[in-house]
Amino acid sequence: MLTPVTTIHYLALSAALLLIGTLGVLMRRNIVVILMSIELILNAVNINLVAFSRHFDNMYGQIFAMFVIAVAVAEAAIGLGILIALFRNKTTVLADEIDLLKW
Repeated sequence: MLTPVTTIHYLALSAALLLIGTLGVLMRRNIVVILMSIELILNAVNINLVAFSRHFDNMYGQIFAMFVIAVAVAEAAIGLGILIALFRNKTTVLADEIDLLKW
C-alpha cells in the first residue's frame, strides 16, 4: 500500500535541491551553470513555501511563491542580458576570467 506524501517528503526534496544548487554555485566556473544553480535554490525555497502553506492550510505561502517566481524570471532575464554583453566584450563565459567590473 502506498503512503501519502507528507510535508517531510517536500522538505527532503527541497533540501536536496538546495544542496545541489549551492554546490553548483560554489563549484562551477561557467556563469550559465551558476545562474541555473541559483534558479535551483529559488525553486527549493518555493517548494518550502508551498509545502508549509499546505501544512498550515493558508494561501500566503503560495502567494509569496508567485512573487519569488516573478523575481526569479526578472533575475534570469537581467542576468542573461549582462552575460551576453560580457560575452561580446570578453568572448568567454567563465567567471574567473571576467574582470571587467573590477576597479
